[in-house]
Amino acid sequence: GSSADNALAESFNATFKRETLQGRRHWSSEREARLDAFRWLNRYNTRRRHSRLGQRSPITYESASETTSTTLIPAA
Repeated sequence: GSSADNALAESFNATFKRETLQGRRHWSSEREARLDAFRWLNRYNTRRRHSRLGQRSPITYESASETTSTTLIPAA
């Protein structure tokens, strides 16, 4: 119901557009456009650092989270 519901998607789309479309008029083929999008997504998830994740890439952040124990301690 509110504009905040879509904020994450809008931020992601704005970043994608800014980093891939800036200064670009067209691609020679659909394949070239898809490859550019794939390259950007690959970089975004594996190498691009995010301030919200402590200047780590999403894949590094998730890998660190997987090693953290999620077992709950029994209540007394």
